[in-house]
Amino acid sequence: MIPAGPHRSKTLKSQTAHVSTRGGGRTATAVSRGRRPLRRKPLLLISNDDGIGSRGINALAQSLKEIGEIVVVAPDRQQSAVGHAITVNTPLRASKFYRDGVFFGYAVTGTPADAVKLAVRSLLKRRPSILVSGINHGSNTAVSILYSGTVSAATEGTILGIPSVAISLATFKKPDFSFAARFAGRIVRLVLEHGLPNGVLLNVNVPPVPEEKIRGVKVTRQGEAVWDDTFDVRRDPNNKEYFWLTGNLIQADTSNDADEVAVRHRYVSITPIQFDLTAYTKMEDLRGWIEPAFATRMLDGRSGLEGGVTHCTERSREKTK
Repeated sequence: MIPAGPHRSKTLKSQTAHVSTRGGGRTATAVSRGRRPLRRKPLLLISNDDGIGSRGINALAQSLKEIGEIVVVAPDRQQSAVGHAITVNTPLRASKFYRDGVFFGYAVTGTPADAVKLAVRSLLKRRPSILVSGINHGSNTAVSILYSGTVSAATEGTILGIPSVAISLATFKKPDFSFAARFAGRIVRLVLEHGLPNGVLLNVNVPPVPEEKIRGVKVTRQGEAVWDDTFDVRRDPNNKEYFWLTGNLIQADTSNDADEVAVRHRYVSITPIQFDLTAYTKMEDLRGWIEPAFATRMLDGRSGLEGGVTHCTERSREKTK
């Protein structure tokens, strides 16, 4: 540390006196009137996977403006179903994006996870109070959670220690985002008030019906529906063969607490999910037959792993898979 000389000390005293004079007047007024010190507005980071020009992210941003300061950082183009991919072999670029001549946010040449990571680590001057991803055009329930760029943006926020929410409108037709946007405001206020457990994010899916037809809100689990994938075989103008992925979501899970079922029954589904994918409830059973197989030498004379296999975790088995 460099010791302060006479000139430096004088400067510091002058600055301190100046700040004290200005701040003192305000503090005295606040105390005399019984007011609390002004709190800084929460910073809301908004992202998505449909691209910064999508209608869903615009509806979300407009809805959340009244809650706090918003910053939009999102992919510069459609990035649906890219999952949690990140860019490591090419540079990322961020450019200012305008709507109707007004600055809206930053468009990033990368994935949803890239956009969130870049925003938090480089673009923002302070840490977000919450991250909200959406509003997605289409549902993100059951196995689709794993493919979703919308959910992955929120997951990246959770990895970075930021309370995060993903919100989707469950339709692929012409969407009306108005109710989903208003509901996003409600859930954001609740999360800002109560917080979220470490490593947990909320995945919200809103039925595509008017607000008066919504039957309620359910906290749900990830359902077991899976995609029955098929590929259309097509040919381009040069007569070269290519494939186009299609398919149908097969609803194998009919339980009322499943996310997909709740949405079909016109409930807003809120699913707490985590990026820790360990199947804790299956670990003991797997140890019973995997570890012994490597604890002794192979019958053909080749050795197994020296010293056997040790348990890799001591974390509580009470955690859900």
